Amino acid sequence: MTWGAFALVFVSVSLSAIAQTAFKMGVARVQLAPDATLWMKALSMVFSPMVLLGLTLYGFGTVLWLFALRQLDLSLAYPFVAMSFVMVAGSGMLFLGEPVQPTRLVGLGLIVLGLLVMARGG
Repeated sequence: MTWGAFALVFVSVSLSAIAQTAFKMGVARVQLAPDATLWMKALSMVFSPMVLLGLTLYGFGTVLWLFALRQLDLSLAYPFVAMSFVMVAGSGMLFLGEPVQPTRLVGLGLIVLGLLVMARGG
């Protein structure tokens, strides 16, 4: 995998991870009336500024992903989406105050190790 292709994959996946964090922050801030219909609750969440930011980031990330797919085999590129697990977990811990658990850190380390093995072989 070339550095340029890796950069496309990395930025695309990073944007997706940031989008997930924006989604979480956005839906956490929405005040939902208990008697509101499901449709009204959904609209309230979708039109939250942070959710809209997340959707925008996903859009940009998708465009970069398309460029990455032009350069890489899908079977090589797609496993790198697993980087988002690591990034989202880190974001949750750093920005959302989610707990840091040793077992979670071991699992994330195994994901990173697997990605390094794939990158070296492909």
